[in-house]
Amino acid sequence: MEKNTQELLRNVFHIQDAIIQRGKEAEEDIKDIFKNLEDIREYNQYKVLHAMQECRISDMHFNWHTGYGYNDPGRDAIEKVYAKLFRTEDAIVRPTIVSGTHALTLCLTGILRPGDELISATGKPYDTLEEVIGIRGEKNSGSLQDFGITYKQINFSANGCVDLDTLQNSISENTKMVFIQRSTGYSWRKALTVENIKEIVDIVKAVNPSTICMVDNCYGEFLERVEPTEVGVDIMAGSLIKNPGGGLALTGGYIVGKEELIRLASYRLTSPGLGKEVGLTFGMTRNMFHGLFIAPHVVCEAVKGSIFCARLFEQLGYEVSPKYNAQRSDIIQSIKLGSADAVIAFCQGIQGAAPVDSFVRPEPWDMPGYDSPVIMAAGAFVQGSSIELSADAPIKEPYIVYYQGGLTYEHAKFGSLKALQALVDNGCIGKI
Repeated sequence: MEKNTQELLRNVFHIQDAIIQRGKEAEEDIKDIFKNLEDIREYNQYKVLHAMQECRISDMHFNWHTGYGYNDPGRDAIEKVYAKLFRTEDAIVRPTIVSGTHALTLCLTGILRPGDELISATGKPYDTLEEVIGIRGEKNSGSLQDFGITYKQINFSANGCVDLDTLQNSISENTKMVFIQRSTGYSWRKALTVENIKEIVDIVKAVNPSTICMVDNCYGEFLERVEPTEVGVDIMAGSLIKNPGGGLALTGGYIVGKEELIRLASYRLTSPGLGKEVGLTFGMTRNMFHGLFIAPHVVCEAVKGSIFCARLFEQLGYEVSPKYNAQRSDIIQSIKLGSADAVIAFCQGIQGAAPVDSFVRPEPWDMPGYDSPVIMAAGAFVQGSSIELSADAPIKEPYIVYYQGGLTYEHAKFGSLKALQALVDNGCIGKI
């Protein structure tokens, strides 16, 4: 960090010298880790480029269409690119999928039928899926359990790994699907690598080859050279305002997988018989293509920022997950802060680092789909985009904050420095 930059941080952004120094020390510790990340970035950039070239993308694919959307060339082209990129038979990529949870719900409700069993191989799923499954929330809301679909979950072993033995023994003839959540969600564990996912898939298919393996890939795209659908996963879903949207997609989600499973999910997206043959993209394909093209670079920048955050707070004595030098398979950095005040201060620091709405002070509130108050900080160009710099946390013990995103490494790094300064300013930490 050069002298002029330090002076700017001190004089304009009011970051203390001690915090700037801690940042310099953290950056020195992590600089050698970045080379491998940049190699993965380069490989994935060429994968995306090849998929677009093979699908002969043209500016005609950016045009508007109206009405039912029959024969929309832009919509069909973006779905061909996703299918080729993720090595699958088919894909759905739509701005009308409102979130990652929506994309996952389309898969679950489209494929599962009364009497089927769903097993989560990765413990309790992300909070917003609990009501979809029916393990929390009101009765007769249309959850899976309302329709007679049974649910079982395999909790992680004491060492934090997937309990493969219990999973193997739990699969029965009624087990229609095994669900795998790649990212940490609101839990204190490492994200699953693609190799971890392959181990699960191999066991499931050895017991019953017809059991469907589904992956929640939110926050995981472009972290490795291969994606879960390249190691036997049947269907996978994610959000365009996370990794694959590159910060440019305004909304949307995607589903990739086997043609028959995509067909079933598409019937929930529109209606049986119509499926993915209809549906407008509202002129958003340009942003979706452009965002996908730069996504490998943006994801790499976000991962660098998470590693910096991990090292910065780890050297101050905080417990972090994953460690700064651990292998990563999502963009999320978890920090155990120990108190509600510290979590709130951290998130307010992240908000204060934003280019948009930096003057706003986020506070915890009862968000739909969560079982406790949640605080979310994100001053983003796309509202709610968690590939942009953001932080969020449920306000409950052990008071863990989840930090992610950053369209540039410099901004992600600044967010960590600003969050640490907020902890100091609010009396949540002593001398740096």
